[in-house]
Amino acid sequence: MTSLRVGWYGLGSMGLGMSLNLQKYLQSNNLSPLRYSNRTLSKGDLLRDQGAIPEEKFEDVVLNSDVIFTMISVDDVLIELFNKALVADDSLKGKIFVDTSTIHPDTSEWATSRLSEYGATFIAAPVFGASPVAASGKLIFAVAGPSTAVETIKPLIINVMGRSIIDMGEDVRKSSLLKISGNILVISFMEVIAEAHVFAEVTGIGNQQLEEFIGNMFGPVLESYSKRITTGTYAPPLDTSPGFAAALASKDMKHALSIAASHSTRLPTLEVASARLTAAREYAGECLDSSAIYGTGRMEAGLSFWSENSRQGN
Repeated sequence: MTSLRVGWYGLGSMGLGMSLNLQKYLQSNNLSPLRYSNRTLSKGDLLRDQGAIPEEKFEDVVLNSDVIFTMISVDDVLIELFNKALVADDSLKGKIFVDTSTIHPDTSEWATSRLSEYGATFIAAPVFGASPVAASGKLIFAVAGPSTAVETIKPLIINVMGRSIIDMGEDVRKSSLLKISGNILVISFMEVIAEAHVFAEVTGIGNQQLEEFIGNMFGPVLESYSKRITTGTYAPPLDTSPGFAAALASKDMKHALSIAASHSTRLPTLEVASARLTAAREYAGECLDSSAIYGTGRMEAGLSFWSENSRQGN
């Protein structure tokens, strides 16, 4: 561990918080500083200020690291990055690639097969938790891959970026499938909470009382989903990044729905949520949280898409 060099690529709302925690851990243990890169390198200025070392390209991060973490929101982008890093010599031999994003099981399987051709190892380690949880280092990791490699990266996760690891064995597809299953729950919870809030408004019950009930009955997690609606963060200011971007939620739902269809089953709640979120994006643009299904629900009930606490248009 003392000589392990660690790299990072992907500095979105999740990746930045995770990588900052990782750099703090490396620095506090007198380990080699984190090497990082990103499509927009300036997003890593906070990392640089904490002692991490910027690299111009993903290939440079790979070259100078033994363990490479990625947090990439789109499967095709991850595939493109890995293909760029693959070279026909021994430069990848023994390296461990750890992807922490939500990708299709087929992409995880492809990465395992492709990297193994060059003597490298792939670990699927998608995370559960929003960006504030990432910043606090309390994410849940669903980890799958070769056991020796998993043991190598555990010290970089527990009490650094995450509070726990769910061991999914060596089949990387299962880790991706668990993450997608978790997102089915997350988005479905948001759908039914949005429906309840629209019902509360049109019947005059009141959002405040409904939210109080949700917190008392179901606890702080579902109450936090409710607050994304009542505080208006479902449609944040145009200069503010949403917590769980609508575009990413739509991508995750597409994965779930296609996998369900391939197994001759349906996800009716997710079908409704997907259609409502698509309608929200068509109406209000891409600066939306996944909870923007609420805005569509409001319009279906004859109300404005925008609430008194959200932004008021584009």
